[in-house]
Amino acid sequence: MLALASVADVLGLPGKAAPISAIGLVRRIEDGLPIVALDRVANLVAPNDSQFKYRLVPRATYERRKGRKVLSAEEGTRLARLARLWSLAVDVWGREDEARDFLFRPHPMLEDRCPVDVVIQNEIGAEFVFDILQGLKYGSAA
Repeated sequence: MLALASVADVLGLPGKAAPISAIGLVRRIEDGLPIVALDRVANLVAPNDSQFKYRLVPRATYERRKGRKVLSAEEGTRLARLARLWSLAVDVWGREDEARDFLFRPHPMLEDRCPVDVVIQNEIGAEFVFDILQGLKYGSAA
């Protein structure tokens, strides 16, 4: 499994003094990730698309969340799933631009859907994308 510190870093969660644990990350998600984490991840994954964050959290919901400054547990779970994917994609490809190319290019093993769309949609789809990336990382065909 990808290092929690890497996922926490992508989310922008503090952890330099005391690294986040697996359960600590789960608690952070349950308690509500800060809305700035959404902006941070969206900017990393799709820096040239100011509307990308609304694929994770609808615009009206985002506007409401700005007042509370935290995401719901469901939104945080979706965001953490994308952060985990981003971290692994960068690890596999070695460069952010190549990771983005993989994420936003239709993939034949996903019936020509883009990996980022599959990951955002649901957890089962995300596991398929993680399997592809791990196959690339560890040497099986993908």
